[in-house]
Amino acid sequence: MPGHELDPRSRLQSLAYATDIDVLPQDAIVADHRAYVAVQTPSVPTFYWGNFLLFREPPTEGSRERWEADFERTFGERRHRAFGWDRVDGAVGHAEAEFVSAGYDLDVSVALVATDADLAPHPRANRDVVVRRLNPAPGADERAWAEVVELQVAGREDGHDEPSYRRFVGDRQAATRGRLHVGDGAWFVAELDGRVVATCGVIVTAGRGRYQTVETLESVRRRGIASRLVHDAGRIALTELGADVLVIVADADYHALPLYESLGFAATERVCGVCWWPGAPNASRHPVLGQLAGETPSKG
Repeated sequence: MPGHELDPRSRLQSLAYATDIDVLPQDAIVADHRAYVAVQTPSVPTFYWGNFLLFREPPTEGSRERWEADFERTFGERRHRAFGWDRVDGAVGHAEAEFVSAGYDLDVSVALVATDADLAPHPRANRDVVVRRLNPAPGADERAWAEVVELQVAGREDGHDEPSYRRFVGDRQAATRGRLHVGDGAWFVAELDGRVVATCGVIVTAGRGRYQTVETLESVRRRGIASRLVHDAGRIALTELGADVLVIVADADYHALPLYESLGFAATERVCGVCWWPGAPNASRHPVLGQLAGETPSKG
């Protein structure tokens, strides 16, 4: 990955943020600016958490204006702002007063890890689905790759219009397939009667296998399909793809956290960040960017 000779990831406390960077496309640029690490993904400019600044500490009084100025110097006229901080204890600092009050979303995530010794199948894992790896080569498995796009578009959060989100998913999938084609992991699907009903990726970097975009078709949830997929994908990553440890990062209030724990994953850190984007619920509160509120570019 392009960047400084001393990879900034080696100095991060947070496994969540380090693996956020691990999974980015091949053209991602990671630069250490002492006070913060700048992460850029030119091939997917609408991927908010692929184009963000990662600071050493949580925000303090006056951070918003300083951090936004740093963002604008780095990214220019992007229609989002995204900031994280490299703490693993869930510290939020002045995030509420500085950022949430200005229309930002506060994202709180949990990182869960499992090793080969930890990972275990769920006793009620679905045995009717077929779990397999997709071929990332151009022209291969195109029907299944297209179904993955449809599944991800259907599972998008509120506030994202379908056309722009579909473009975002397509761009990100193309970039991810480039990583997979050179051996940096694999993409998995669970198929039922030949149809993709669940999907996830695992990108492996320096022994860290980071899950990506675990998604299950709404009509077949709670049938043990996700647990089967996550387990089987992890087992293959550990035995065939060079992973020594598996990492899942999920929203702190995500309903599937107990499922991951039932497979042997354990929470190790709690990380935070803030993001402003035009489709956010309170975007109009921003004193400068609020005029863009209501537009719905894709959020990553």
